[in-house]
Amino acid sequence: MDDDAEIIAEFLVESHENLDQLDRDLVELEQQPGSRERLSSIFRTIHTIKGTSGFLAFNRLEQLTHVGETLLSRLRDGDAVMTPAVTGALLSMVDTVRALLDGIERTGKDTDPTVDVLPLVAVIEGLLEDGLPTTASSSTPPADETSPVDEVSAIDEAAEEPDVSPAASSVAPSNRSDDVPLAAATDVVVDAETPETDAGWDGVDRRTRVESSVRVDIDLLDDLVDLVGELVLTRNQLVQRSLGSADVELVRASQRLDLVASELQESVMKTRMQPIGQVWSKFPRVVRDLSHQLGRDVDLVMEGQETELDRSLLEAVKDPLTHLVRNSLDHGIERPEDRLAAGKSAKGTLSLRAFHESGQVVVEITDDGKGIDPERIAAVALERGVVTRDQLSQMDSREVLGLIFRPGFSTAAAVSNISGRGVGMDVVRTNIERIGGSVDVTSEIGRGTTTRVRIPLTLAIIPALVVGEGEERYAIPQANLVELVRIEGDDLRRQVEDIAGAPVLRLRGKLLPLVSLSEILGGPAPEGESVTVVVLQSDEVRFGLCVSTVFDTQEIVVKPIGRQLKGLAMYAGATIMGDGRVALILDVAGTAVTAGVGSAQQETADTRAVAADDRTALLVLEVADGRRAALPLTAVSRLEEFSQDRIERSGASEVVQYRDGLLPLVRLATAIGLVDTSSRTDQISVVVHETAGAAGGAVGIVIDRVLDVVDVAIVSSHVGRRDGVTGSAVVQDRVTDLVDLAAVVARSGVPA
Repeated sequence: MDDDAEIIAEFLVESHENLDQLDRDLVELEQQPGSRERLSSIFRTIHTIKGTSGFLAFNRLEQLTHVGETLLSRLRDGDAVMTPAVTGALLSMVDTVRALLDGIERTGKDTDPTVDVLPLVAVIEGLLEDGLPTTASSSTPPADETSPVDEVSAIDEAAEEPDVSPAASSVAPSNRSDDVPLAAATDVVVDAETPETDAGWDGVDRRTRVESSVRVDIDLLDDLVDLVGELVLTRNQLVQRSLGSADVELVRASQRLDLVASELQESVMKTRMQPIGQVWSKFPRVVRDLSHQLGRDVDLVMEGQETELDRSLLEAVKDPLTHLVRNSLDHGIERPEDRLAAGKSAKGTLSLRAFHESGQVVVEITDDGKGIDPERIAAVALERGVVTRDQLSQMDSREVLGLIFRPGFSTAAAVSNISGRGVGMDVVRTNIERIGGSVDVTSEIGRGTTTRVRIPLTLAIIPALVVGEGEERYAIPQANLVELVRIEGDDLRRQVEDIAGAPVLRLRGKLLPLVSLSEILGGPAPEGESVTVVVLQSDEVRFGLCVSTVFDTQEIVVKPIGRQLKGLAMYAGATIMGDGRVALILDVAGTAVTAGVGSAQQETADTRAVAADDRTALLVLEVADGRRAALPLTAVSRLEEFSQDRIERSGASEVVQYRDGLLPLVRLATAIGLVDTSSRTDQISVVVHETAGAAGGAVGIVIDRVLDVVDVAIVSSHVGRRDGVTGSAVVQDRVTDLVDLAAVVARSGVPA
């Protein structure tokens, strides 16, 4: 690449980044038209693009940004005020600049015939010539009051006086970093939005930070990831071969290689991780433009912009998320007059929230609009032939809402440039599932809708559990793994039941559908006196996968499967094991679908079981001096034991350090009006209960000991009813207090 091409490439990268920021700044400026700081930032960005385009002889780009700069100068100096016409002209200028840059990127020249800048230049010049409304008295501070922003602006004005022309730039470049193409001097990342001498958020001079970062071609990063993937495969093979070796030096070398390869893999993967805010950066503009077009008044709230995921996945979710945002505005949030009539505020709220959960990135798009009516969805689905009446009669409300993701489905009354053609939501789900993610929707009529997208952090290298069936091995992504359960002998006959022809496992008081990996692969049903169950979770569906053998957990390199297997929903990819053999990676959601397991089936099984046997699973406890109490088994997350010396105090509460946090303790005996005796021993027994409050959290309930787990039909009596106790019942021929869990948890101060 020659020098000019390098300069142009760097100019394009810098300009695209600046334009993304410019979209956000202009939308915010429309909301706060008096912000001098925002105006100065916008002015500097356009000034930089104009100066560099002149240096590179991109004449049309220079012509457009020059008139835009003049308009911005008027606004910044307080000689004009923002109006809808001015905002529209500036946003159109940004769009046209972006189109010109796209043309330059394709051809290296500013000659794209599909982009005509003259009409927009004429519009902006017309605004300048016709005179703009001014608010000089309100926008300009008194002479004796100078704000920091004004001081910066004054410095900028002094530095920006000389215009950068090709001739002038080649002879005497300006000393301001905004005025010259960055690539001409260095190959580092520079933030053109803030003066170079400003200290950053961490107090470090920006120039120091600039010198510590470089631009790397994305193809090079992709190559590095591929190479690290091959290194991990080779590492796995060497480690496996060395396990049975008597050569001590070989074992040490393989262990060292294992450590170095893991650290290298982690570092390389971090280079591909980018904040999701890069995708969200265009949403303020999308929401602004679409709100005006649809006659809506919408406030956009974004949380978790710093949440990171792999660059390739970031690109894959860009269009689906954009469609979901547009869909919320078009179908969800009502017009101001309709919202007022419904008792809501005139302005609607659209929220974007991203966070990490169970090894995945979760993105929630929530609106406070009219919600989705399942009955209307059902009627439209029948009318359009998306489902039959028999199919619809067997669906619950959640499955009915899922019909919006079917091809050809649309509730729009007329086709527009926004919606109504019956394409969109099905493409959203297809694109999300193609990268191993999932999407679902929940809604409440009159209150709003939440669409939840779950996507993996990265597709290149993932931790997985390796299991065996027959002569083959299969990998299960660890993000979907809940727990492993081994059932033998009498427990197998007692806990595994058959409900409506489907096997289920009664696990801690809940029914878990069971799926035999052997059977769904076309093999025989498992036999024997024991079974290993891998409990898996995919969205709201939880089921147990019965496997013959469990090997170990290891990092695997995900390889795409051949086109012959792409139609099989069970498989998400393939990997090469340490011995060189290929193992297929199970798609947990696809496996559930293949086996016919879903939330509806699980709920039906639970309902039938309750109807057939109205029993309750209880954890029976000894609380104090032989007194008994019982908790619902479903409320028990874990049983733990702690030494007395681990108990600390926080204010008036007892706590223990637990799983990188603090676990508040509640003495059950005291909470239900008995004398606590647990302090007589060196160890305390604790029942850990996960709360369901909005803040989340856990509470440790201190008991004397666990006596038993029973599954009984409860006949409750009000005898013994008091604070912390709902009543009593006879359990195992003994009077037992039934614990009021909400009252006990309330004593800990943790939201229930």
